[in-house]
Amino acid sequence: MRLAVLGLAAILATGCMGRSAGDGGEAKSTMLAIAVTPGGESPTKLWTLRCPSGGTLPRATSACRRLLRLDDPFAPVPKGVACTEVYGGPQVAEVHGRYRDRQVDARFSRTNGCEIARWNKVRFLFPLG
Repeated sequence: MRLAVLGLAAILATGCMGRSAGDGGEAKSTMLAIAVTPGGESPTKLWTLRCPSGGTLPRATSACRRLLRLDDPFAPVPKGVACTEVYGGPQVAEVHGRYRDRQVDARFSRTNGCEIARWNKVRFLFPLG
């Protein structure tokens, strides 16, 4: 999955998602490659998202609006935090690219309560159908 995401991120970096006149504020610097592995033998699903509205992610405009309302949506779980030992499933997601002109390299899973909460915060980026 990592190679697929890195390949998708490379495509984003080549300029196919450049800024255009009329893009609004922080949105114009958001270009993401998203890969979600549902688990089991299901194939990894790949999407792109560029804000204010573009890419292959379903409902991209809505996803951009929701994403830009969040503070630090790709932050990892802080070290030393106690998390419930609840398993939410085998799903894994990776997000790479730029968000508000900052580099993003984030991995999401559902292995404990903290990771599930982190996943749920941005689950609109991971449509599993």
